[in-house]
Amino acid sequence: MMLTDVGQALAWGRAALAGASGTEPLDAQVLLGAVLGLDRASLLAHPKHPLHPDQCAGFQAHIQQRKAGTPVAYLTGTHPFYDRDFAVTPSVLIPRPETEHLVEAVLHWAGEKQAAGKHHLSVADIGTGSGIIAVILAAHLPHAGVWAVDVSMDALGVARHNVARYDLADRVRLLHGHLLQPLLASGQMVDVIAANLPYIAPEELATLVVAQHEPRLALDGGADGLALIRELLRDVPRVLRPGGLVALEIGAGQAAAVTDLAAHALLGAQISIKADYAGHERVVCIASRSKLNGAHHLD
Repeated sequence: MMLTDVGQALAWGRAALAGASGTEPLDAQVLLGAVLGLDRASLLAHPKHPLHPDQCAGFQAHIQQRKAGTPVAYLTGTHPFYDRDFAVTPSVLIPRPETEHLVEAVLHWAGEKQAAGKHHLSVADIGTGSGIIAVILAAHLPHAGVWAVDVSMDALGVARHNVARYDLADRVRLLHGHLLQPLLASGQMVDVIAANLPYIAPEELATLVVAQHEPRLALDGGADGLALIRELLRDVPRVLRPGGLVALEIGAGQAAAVTDLAAHALLGAQISIKADYAGHERVVCIASRSKLNGAHHLD
């Protein structure tokens, strides 16, 4: 079917997606906007804006892919997070609003440190993926140095693009490796460790639609969903400076287990839990003592 203008295309897109996503009007608007290079407001204000045949074909292809379940962000190649847009590909997890709570927890802690006179902070974003946490923290903490670590070279390629997009290459260093290993290898100590690691157990992952399209490497948290968090916390005392912060995004129902792991990893640490927009316990903040004690081994 040849679609000749914006209004006709949006109507066709909504109808074609009926029952596919629950957000059919928005999906159609975003996908058409991506093809035309227009924002949603411009589309809605100019329903008679003409479509060229190649634009029509591109939009219809996007709609068919969306109908098959491909996330909108992978079709447009971009997704908003916090206060800016980021490039995304199927090699990285699509940013979630829940992760904003992790960012805000770190920024709040850093603000208190700055008020006390400590401005030059060092931050590690472990499992950086598309680099959203590293970029936001570097942008909002202009005196901080950030290390962004990921085991996936493809993900680091996306992160590198986002770091360059916001002109932060001089303050965000990308490292390839597993969890804290690159920092341990170089002897690098940091004031903050922020991590949105995979935290979904395999049996739950098998039931999620998201697992059909987003990288399993970014979702699978091992047998109980806590394998990577457990491993990270085991090595934290060797990387975190005294008086530092560890901020972890977790799955719903994991707060008690992660709190216990954290208490054993950093003796005497002050541990707090932050809820997400839905009221689920989503972020564990672990503020270490000014003098770090030895940690128990985490099995």
